[in-house]
Amino acid sequence: MSAKIYPGGLLVLFLILFSCKSDPVKVAATAAQERNIIIDSTITAFQKKLLAQQIDSVFSKTKFNGSISVIRNGEKLYEKQNGFEDFKTKAKLDSNSVFAIGSVSKQFTAVMILMLEDEGKLNTGDRVSEFLPEFQNKQFENITVHQLLNHTSGISDFGSGLHSKPGESFNYSNKGYRFLGDIVARVSEKTFDHYAKELFERIGLMHASTANSFEGNHLAGAYLGNAVRFEKIANMPKRLASKEISVAAGGILSTASDLHRWNAALFGGKILKPETLEKLKTKSSETAHPILGKVGYGYGIMMSEGKLESYLHSGYVKGSPSLNIYYPETKTSVVILSNIADESKGKNVIFNPHKDVKKIIDAVENAVSELK
Repeated sequence: MSAKIYPGGLLVLFLILFSCKSDPVKVAATAAQERNIIIDSTITAFQKKLLAQQIDSVFSKTKFNGSISVIRNGEKLYEKQNGFEDFKTKAKLDSNSVFAIGSVSKQFTAVMILMLEDEGKLNTGDRVSEFLPEFQNKQFENITVHQLLNHTSGISDFGSGLHSKPGESFNYSNKGYRFLGDIVARVSEKTFDHYAKELFERIGLMHASTANSFEGNHLAGAYLGNAVRFEKIANMPKRLASKEISVAAGGILSTASDLHRWNAALFGGKILKPETLEKLKTKSSETAHPILGKVGYGYGIMMSEGKLESYLHSGYVKGSPSLNIYYPETKTSVVILSNIADESKGKNVIFNPHKDVKKIIDAVENAVSELK
């Protein structure tokens, strides 16, 4: 039985055909969209193949024990876990493994401060002495929240004095971020752990926690040495909440997938107001990083100094070297986590796999930018 076409249907069909023939701009736009889809899928396939070859070689060359994953705009380009969560029992790492992320924690603390600013409860230009009594003396009274965030407060991690005059120069300070954690607790009228948990839940981080609140079964315990001769770091992760380290400066734990979610939510504008996010991303100091070279520093994040724009931060607590990178142009997120470090070889060697992977991603990002 043949299908019937009613007059109204013929009219609609005629209008569609006429509009296509009479509007070459629309035809050209559609063709361009199709070409872009083909180009994007070809580039993605190229990236996946290249990353598999290059990063797999980093795993084999360095005997890397950890997790490396790359996601672009929500699509997984590369992911691999190798080695052990527990070197004694030989329990293997997998996608649920939770790592100590060290100073990558600082961007979480910076964001919590800025969330409080968005709520109208503080301003980054405020003096810290308005919130913490220990700053109410002549030496510290003019230090601002801004200076704690970008490491220009001059506060020394050793002793009770100052490295330099507040606002004068960059001096990386874990203690400064511990004080920021104290400000979060004071201003929010909640514990730092509770305020952090609310943030994790708000953006769907399913495995992230603070050192005080970790309750999971997949902790990638931290070790010194190598796979043959290793020493387990005791009292993990509770030791990260000690005054010497502090949760706000280096005591957050996460899976690789949760750090990807964090990058997407943060830089996608789902946590902070646009103008507040801009504060976080704006270079307000700079330093010669011992691993990454010359970098700018905003609030809890570093930024690349070259043509290729990226936001990044390294982290290290005993046995747990980490690196988190986000490339805003392509919305590419790179997470490199490990749970063993041979400190006898020095930090430059400990971070060799991380540096190698960053070089690979930088090269691929530059190539993709040129192709487009």
